Amino acid sequence: MGFGDIFYIFAFMLFALMTFVIIRNYFRSKFDDEGRRKDMSEMQDDSRSS
Repeated sequence: MGFGDIFYIFAFMLFALMTFVIIRNYFRSKFDDEGRRKDMSEMQDDSRSS
């Protein structure tokens, strides 16, 4: 394997890792620890108080 092949494999693995981390952080910011959406819980709390 040449240098180009090794660089291509490394770049692909880095791209896959970065994509995974970005998606994981996006979903962590949208959901709480119990799996409920954070933005929907605020709406439910408002409707319960009225």
